Amino acid sequence: MIEASAATRQQLLLALVVTLGMAATVGGALGFEHIGGYIPCALCLMQRDPYYYGIPLGLVAIVASVLKLPAWTTRALLGTVGVLMLVGAGIGVYHAGAEWHFWEGPSTCATTAQGISSNVGDLLGDLDAKHAPSCTDAALRVLGLSFAGWNVIASLILAAIALRGAAKA
Repeated sequence: MIEASAATRQQLLLALVVTLGMAATVGGALGFEHIGGYIPCALCLMQRDPYYYGIPLGLVAIVASVLKLPAWTTRALLGTVGVLMLVGAGIGVYHAGAEWHFWEGPSTCATTAQGISSNVGDLLGDLDAKHAPSCTDAALRVLGLSFAGWNVIASLILAAIALRGAAKA
C-alpha cells in the first residue's frame, strides 16, 4: 500500500510538472508573438496544437490523480500527453529542417497577417513595414537554434516526463 501511495504521488508530481511545462512553453511562444512582435508562420502555429490538446489532458490527469481515480486513468492520460509531445517534436524537426534547408518546406506558409491596419491611409505603410512570416527562414536564433529547434528540445523533455509518469510504477 505504501508503494502504491508513493507511485500515486510520483504520477501527480509528473503530471504537474509536464502540465506546467507545456503551459510555460506555449506561453513563451505566445509572449514572443504578442509582446515581442514575432508573427508565427503556419508551421509555428501547427507546433502549438499538441500543447493546446495536451494542457487540458494534463489538467485532467492531475485531477484524476488527486481524486485517486484508478491509476490506469492517470497513466493513460499521461501516455496520451507523451504521444502528443512526440508529435510536436516531429513537427518541430520538420520545421527546423526546412529552416536549415535540409528539405523543402511547405509550398505555402500563409497565415493571417496580424497588425495590418484597416485604415486605407495606413495600409500602404503597413505593407512596407510588415513582412509575412516564412516557414523556411528562422525569425530568431538563440544559441544557434530557432524557435522550432527549441520546441523540439522542449517537446522531447516534456514527452519523457509524461511517458515516465505513464510507465507503471
